[in-house]
Amino acid sequence: MDYVLTKATQLFQTTAFPAMEWGNVLMILIGIGFVCLAIVKHYEPLLLVPIGFGIIVGNIPPAAGMAFSVYDEGSVLRYLYFGVEKGIYPPLIFLGIGAMTDFSTMLSNPKLILLGAAAQIGVFLTYAGALVLTFSPEQSGAIGIIGGADGPTAIFLASRLAPDLLGAIAIAAYSYMALVPVIQPPIMRLLTTREERLIRMKPSRQVSRAERIVFPVLAFVVCTVLAPGAVVLIGMLFFGNLLKECAVTDRLALTARSAMIDIVTILLGFCVGASTNAQHFLHGRSILIFALGALSFAIATAGGVLFAKAMNLFLKEKINPLIGAAGVSAVPDSARVVHVVGREEDANN
Repeated sequence: MDYVLTKATQLFQTTAFPAMEWGNVLMILIGIGFVCLAIVKHYEPLLLVPIGFGIIVGNIPPAAGMAFSVYDEGSVLRYLYFGVEKGIYPPLIFLGIGAMTDFSTMLSNPKLILLGAAAQIGVFLTYAGALVLTFSPEQSGAIGIIGGADGPTAIFLASRLAPDLLGAIAIAAYSYMALVPVIQPPIMRLLTTREERLIRMKPSRQVSRAERIVFPVLAFVVCTVLAPGAVVLIGMLFFGNLLKECAVTDRLALTARSAMIDIVTILLGFCVGASTNAQHFLHGRSILIFALGALSFAIATAGGVLFAKAMNLFLKEKINPLIGAAGVSAVPDSARVVHVVGREEDANN
């Protein structure tokens, strides 16, 4: 009997249970929750399934002496996480986004650019709030960008400004990105009247092929001269768009917006989830980051809507203020939500 108990004890010691802490259990439950939200509620399944499963994997304690997590030198996950840590994956995501994006509506109605600028008020106000809460200027900048609900940008910036907060910032950004259909509609309805939501905008003019080809090149030059720090992300975004619009690189554009972006999304989501080991993730600052991120996103949405209403005071041809919410960087989620809310008021709009 003693022999059996000894062997059973030895077997138990080789499992993950002895090293399992309450924090790991909590994070595993959160990971399962993410997966359930993706499957049952269809909340951004392409993001939440990899992230949720990554959270589960990242919180299983390894056997003694085994290099396993993204923080262990020599582990497979560490090599995959290199693309997150060094900001390799986000530019590749932007390449795919550029190859998907049609800028024709914006080119036909350039004043809509102002709505995107107005929505960034959430970033700046949250930056100030984070400073008040004793975060450093670098950490505050990385936290503020959560307000765009743009996961790749948040990861890219956090990897350079606040690598110690990368996991919390990335999870917050992707969480709010997935919750765009939940967070934005109440704010949009609160700040607009039914008459404003029923406004019909005139159809956009036809944009020529030459305009669509010149735009990514010209916009890249202007943006990077004004903000050279954005050259990598902006460059990949507009390069992807040029591949799409020039009509002579269809195979490259198709690969960028399908297979490549899907592969990178899997790696990015899984690695971000795996980085949320309870020992590194569960601390008071993570809660503050999530709270500041929610505030930033709400302010950004409100800023875009209110600025659209302000523009209508000076415009002869009114714009529907709902589109101000699409100024948030969550592409294409915010635009989809605006479309859905608008169609709820007027099914033919």
